[in-house]
Amino acid sequence: MDASQAPEPTGGRTLAGPAPEAERPVHRWGFGAFFLAQAVFVLVSVMLAAYFGSLHDEGSRFGVALVLMLMVPTLLAGAVAVVITMVRGNGPRVDFGLEWRWKDVTTGLGIGAIGLVTTTIASTIWLSWVGPDAQSTVSGLLDGVRLPPALAVVIFLHVWLIAPICEELLYRGLLWGAMERLRWSRVTAFVLSTAVFAIGHLEPERTLLLLVIAIPIGVARMVTGRLTASVVAHQVNNFLPAVGLLLISLGVMPE
Repeated sequence: MDASQAPEPTGGRTLAGPAPEAERPVHRWGFGAFFLAQAVFVLVSVMLAAYFGSLHDEGSRFGVALVLMLMVPTLLAGAVAVVITMVRGNGPRVDFGLEWRWKDVTTGLGIGAIGLVTTTIASTIWLSWVGPDAQSTVSGLLDGVRLPPALAVVIFLHVWLIAPICEELLYRGLLWGAMERLRWSRVTAFVLSTAVFAIGHLEPERTLLLLVIAIPIGVARMVTGRLTASVVAHQVNNFLPAVGLLLISLGVMPE
Protein backbone atom coordinates (compact mmCIF):
# COMPACT_ATOMS: atom_id res chain seq x y z
CA MET A 1 0.00 0.00 0.00
CA ASP A 2 1.37 3.39 -0.99
CA ALA A 3 1.75 6.06 1.66
CA SER A 4 -0.77 8.15 -0.25
CA GLN A 5 -3.44 5.48 0.10
CA ALA A 6 -5.72 5.58 3.12
CA PRO A 7 -6.37 2.30 4.93
CA GLU A 8 -9.78 0.88 4.20
CA PRO A 9 -12.15 0.31 7.11
CA THR A 10 -12.69 -3.27 8.19
CA GLY A 11 -15.74 -4.81 9.83
CA GLY A 12 -17.78 -1.64 9.51
CA ARG A 13 -15.54 0.18 12.00
CA THR A 14 -13.51 3.34 11.54
CA LEU A 15 -10.74 4.91 13.53
CA ALA A 16 -13.44 6.89 15.32
CA GLY A 17 -15.00 3.70 16.70
CA PRO A 18 -18.31 1.95 15.94
CA ALA A 19 -21.02 3.90 14.19
CA PRO A 20 -23.61 5.21 16.66
CA GLU A 21 -27.09 3.70 16.65
CA ALA A 22 -29.81 5.71 14.98
CA GLU A 23 -31.75 7.75 17.51
CA ARG A 24 -35.40 6.90 18.10
CA PRO A 25 -37.65 9.32 16.16
CA VAL A 26 -39.20 11.98 18.40
CA HIS A 27 -42.96 11.75 18.85
CA ARG A 28 -45.31 14.74 18.96
CA TRP A 29 -47.39 13.92 22.04
CA GLY A 30 -46.78 14.88 25.65
CA PHE A 31 -48.49 14.89 29.04
CA GLY A 32 -51.84 15.79 27.48
CA ALA A 33 -51.95 12.36 25.84
CA PHE A 34 -51.64 10.64 29.21
CA PHE A 35 -54.29 12.84 30.81
CA LEU A 36 -56.66 12.17 27.89
CA ALA A 37 -56.29 8.39 28.20
CA GLN A 38 -56.68 8.59 31.98
CA ALA A 39 -59.80 10.75 31.59
CA VAL A 40 -61.29 8.17 29.22
CA PHE A 41 -60.69 5.46 31.82
CA VAL A 42 -62.31 7.43 34.66
CA LEU A 43 -65.28 8.71 32.66
CA VAL A 44 -66.13 5.33 31.14
CA SER A 45 -65.79 3.68 34.57
CA VAL A 46 -68.22 6.17 36.11
CA MET A 47 -70.70 5.86 33.24
CA LEU A 48 -70.74 2.07 33.35
CA ALA A 49 -71.04 2.00 37.13
CA ALA A 50 -74.01 4.37 36.95
CA TYR A 51 -75.66 2.38 34.17
CA PHE A 52 -75.17 -1.10 35.62
CA GLY A 53 -75.36 -0.21 39.31
CA SER A 54 -78.99 -1.34 39.66
CA LEU A 55 -78.29 -4.86 38.35
CA HIS A 56 -76.55 -6.16 41.49
CA ASP A 57 -79.31 -8.66 42.30
CA GLU A 58 -80.06 -9.80 38.75
CA GLY A 59 -77.87 -12.90 38.56
CA SER A 60 -76.24 -13.62 35.23
CA ARG A 61 -76.96 -10.13 33.89
CA PHE A 62 -74.91 -8.65 36.70
CA GLY A 63 -72.09 -11.07 35.93
CA VAL A 64 -71.89 -9.79 32.36
CA ALA A 65 -72.19 -6.19 33.59
CA LEU A 66 -69.34 -6.81 36.05
CA VAL A 67 -67.07 -8.08 33.29
CA LEU A 68 -67.90 -5.03 31.18
CA MET A 69 -67.23 -2.64 34.09
CA LEU A 70 -63.84 -4.24 34.70
CA MET A 71 -62.67 -4.60 31.11
CA VAL A 72 -64.14 -1.84 28.95
CA PRO A 73 -62.57 1.22 30.67
CA THR A 74 -59.12 -0.39 30.70
CA LEU A 75 -59.34 -1.55 27.10
CA LEU A 76 -60.57 1.83 25.85
CA ALA A 77 -57.83 3.71 27.70
CA GLY A 78 -55.22 1.36 26.25
CA ALA A 79 -56.70 1.78 22.78
CA VAL A 80 -56.53 5.57 23.15
CA ALA A 81 -52.83 5.27 24.01
CA VAL A 82 -52.13 3.20 20.90
CA VAL A 83 -54.13 5.53 18.63
CA ILE A 84 -52.27 8.57 19.98
CA THR A 85 -48.92 7.01 19.12
CA MET A 86 -50.15 6.25 15.61
CA VAL A 87 -51.61 9.72 15.00
CA ARG A 88 -49.08 11.89 16.83
CA GLY A 89 -46.07 9.62 16.92
CA ASN A 90 -44.43 6.63 15.31
CA GLY A 91 -46.62 3.84 16.63
CA PRO A 92 -46.27 1.84 19.88
CA ARG A 93 -43.40 -0.28 18.55
CA VAL A 94 -41.14 2.75 18.08
CA ASP A 95 -42.48 5.15 20.72
CA PHE A 96 -42.78 2.57 23.51
CA GLY A 97 -40.29 -0.06 22.37
CA LEU A 98 -43.21 -2.51 22.46
CA GLU A 99 -41.78 -5.42 20.50
CA TRP A 100 -40.94 -9.05 21.14
CA ARG A 101 -37.37 -9.48 22.37
CA TRP A 102 -36.38 -12.53 24.36
CA LYS A 103 -33.96 -10.41 26.36
CA ASP A 104 -36.79 -8.10 27.45
CA VAL A 105 -39.07 -11.05 28.22
CA THR A 106 -36.48 -12.79 30.40
CA THR A 107 -35.64 -9.50 32.13
CA GLY A 108 -39.32 -8.95 32.83
CA LEU A 109 -39.74 -12.49 34.15
CA GLY A 110 -36.73 -12.17 36.46
CA ILE A 111 -37.62 -8.75 37.84
CA GLY A 112 -41.29 -9.75 38.04
CA ALA A 113 -40.42 -12.83 40.11
CA ILE A 114 -38.42 -10.69 42.54
CA GLY A 115 -41.29 -8.20 42.61
CA LEU A 116 -43.75 -10.98 43.38
CA VAL A 117 -41.78 -11.82 46.52
CA THR A 118 -41.59 -8.20 47.68
CA THR A 119 -45.27 -7.68 46.86
CA THR A 120 -46.27 -10.75 48.89
CA ILE A 121 -44.29 -9.49 51.89
CA ALA A 122 -45.68 -5.96 51.50
CA SER A 123 -49.24 -7.29 51.17
CA THR A 124 -48.87 -9.30 54.38
CA ILE A 125 -47.65 -6.23 56.24
CA TRP A 126 -50.40 -4.09 54.69
CA LEU A 127 -53.13 -6.56 55.72
CA SER A 128 -51.84 -6.64 59.29
CA TRP A 129 -51.87 -2.85 59.29
CA VAL A 130 -55.31 -2.09 57.80
CA GLY A 131 -57.11 -5.24 58.92
CA PRO A 132 -58.43 -8.45 57.32
CA ASP A 133 -61.40 -6.71 55.66
CA ALA A 134 -59.16 -4.60 53.41
CA GLN A 135 -59.51 -5.31 49.70
CA SER A 136 -58.83 -3.86 46.29
CA THR A 137 -61.46 -2.25 44.07
CA VAL A 138 -61.73 -5.40 41.96
CA SER A 139 -62.09 -7.59 45.04
CA GLY A 140 -64.79 -5.23 46.29
CA LEU A 141 -66.74 -5.64 43.06
CA LEU A 142 -66.55 -9.42 43.38
CA ASP A 143 -67.55 -9.37 47.05
CA GLY A 144 -70.35 -11.91 47.50
CA VAL A 145 -70.64 -12.54 43.75
CA ARG A 146 -70.62 -16.02 42.21
CA LEU A 147 -69.85 -16.04 38.51
CA PRO A 148 -70.29 -18.70 35.81
CA PRO A 149 -66.95 -20.40 35.07
CA ALA A 150 -66.64 -18.75 31.65
CA LEU A 151 -66.99 -15.23 33.08
CA ALA A 152 -64.66 -16.05 35.97
CA VAL A 153 -61.98 -17.18 33.50
CA VAL A 154 -62.45 -14.02 31.43
CA ILE A 155 -61.85 -11.86 34.53
CA PHE A 156 -58.83 -14.01 35.45
CA LEU A 157 -57.27 -13.53 32.01
CA HIS A 158 -58.05 -9.82 32.05
CA VAL A 159 -56.44 -9.21 35.45
CA TRP A 160 -53.45 -11.41 34.66
CA LEU A 161 -52.63 -10.57 31.03
CA ILE A 162 -54.74 -7.80 29.52
CA ALA A 163 -54.96 -5.15 32.25
CA PRO A 164 -51.15 -5.03 32.70
CA ILE A 165 -50.68 -4.29 28.99
CA CYS A 166 -53.23 -1.46 29.05
CA GLU A 167 -51.90 0.04 32.28
CA GLU A 168 -48.33 -0.07 31.01
CA LEU A 169 -49.40 1.71 27.81
CA LEU A 170 -50.61 4.57 30.01
CA TYR A 171 -48.15 4.88 32.88
CA ARG A 172 -44.85 3.65 31.45
CA GLY A 173 -45.87 4.32 27.87
CA LEU A 174 -47.59 7.69 27.50
CA LEU A 175 -46.48 9.20 30.81
CA TRP A 176 -42.91 7.91 30.56
CA GLY A 177 -42.71 8.95 26.91
CA ALA A 178 -43.91 12.47 27.72
CA MET A 179 -40.98 12.83 30.11
CA GLU A 180 -38.56 11.34 27.58
CA ARG A 181 -39.71 13.91 25.04
CA LEU A 182 -38.65 16.65 27.47
CA ARG A 183 -35.31 14.80 27.91
CA TRP A 184 -35.90 14.11 31.59
CA SER A 185 -33.69 11.36 32.98
CA ARG A 186 -34.83 7.75 33.23
CA VAL A 187 -34.58 7.95 37.01
CA THR A 188 -36.96 10.92 37.06
CA ALA A 189 -39.36 9.11 34.72
CA PHE A 190 -39.16 6.04 36.96
CA VAL A 191 -39.89 7.96 40.17
CA LEU A 192 -42.76 10.03 38.79
CA SER A 193 -44.44 7.21 36.86
CA THR A 194 -44.24 4.98 39.94
CA ALA A 195 -45.89 7.63 42.10
CA VAL A 196 -48.59 8.43 39.54
CA PHE A 197 -49.27 4.71 39.05
CA ALA A 198 -49.94 4.29 42.76
CA ILE A 199 -52.07 7.42 43.05
CA GLY A 200 -53.84 6.91 39.72
CA HIS A 201 -55.55 3.73 40.89
CA LEU A 202 -57.69 5.98 43.11
CA GLU A 203 -57.44 3.64 46.09
CA PRO A 204 -56.05 5.82 48.92
CA GLU A 205 -55.98 2.93 51.38
CA ARG A 206 -53.71 0.91 49.06
CA THR A 207 -51.47 3.71 47.77
CA LEU A 208 -48.41 2.68 49.78
CA LEU A 209 -48.85 -0.96 48.77
CA LEU A 210 -49.22 0.06 45.13
CA LEU A 211 -45.97 2.01 45.39
CA VAL A 212 -44.17 -1.16 46.43
CA ILE A 213 -45.87 -3.10 43.62
CA ALA A 214 -44.91 -0.49 41.03
CA ILE A 215 -41.20 -0.28 41.87
CA PRO A 216 -40.00 -3.53 40.20
CA ILE A 217 -42.27 -2.88 37.21
CA GLY A 218 -40.72 0.54 36.74
CA VAL A 219 -37.23 -0.91 37.18
CA ALA A 220 -37.90 -3.31 34.29
CA ARG A 221 -38.84 -0.34 32.09
CA MET A 222 -35.86 1.71 33.24
CA VAL A 223 -33.12 -0.88 32.74
CA THR A 224 -34.29 -1.94 29.27
CA GLY A 225 -35.62 1.36 27.98
CA ARG A 226 -38.57 -0.53 26.48
CA LEU A 227 -42.12 -1.37 27.52
CA THR A 228 -42.07 -5.11 26.87
CA ALA A 229 -40.08 -5.89 30.02
CA SER A 230 -42.37 -3.87 32.27
CA VAL A 231 -45.46 -5.50 30.73
CA VAL A 232 -44.07 -8.97 31.48
CA ALA A 233 -43.05 -7.95 35.01
CA HIS A 234 -46.54 -6.53 35.59
CA GLN A 235 -48.15 -9.74 34.35
CA VAL A 236 -45.98 -11.86 36.64
CA ASN A 237 -46.95 -9.62 39.55
CA ASN A 238 -50.67 -9.92 38.73
CA PHE A 239 -50.72 -13.71 38.39
CA LEU A 240 -51.35 -14.68 42.02
CA PRO A 241 -53.99 -11.96 42.61
CA ALA A 242 -55.72 -13.09 39.41
CA VAL A 243 -55.76 -16.70 40.62
CA GLY A 244 -57.21 -15.53 43.94
CA LEU A 245 -59.98 -13.61 42.19
CA LEU A 246 -60.73 -16.65 40.02
CA LEU A 247 -61.12 -18.92 43.04
CA ILE A 248 -63.23 -16.36 44.92
CA SER A 249 -65.56 -15.71 41.99
CA LEU A 250 -66.08 -19.47 41.58
CA GLY A 251 -66.81 -19.89 45.28
CA VAL A 252 -63.84 -22.23 45.73
CA MET A 253 -62.00 -19.97 48.16
CA PRO A 254 -63.68 -17.96 50.94
CA GLU A 255 -63.43 -14.16 50.69
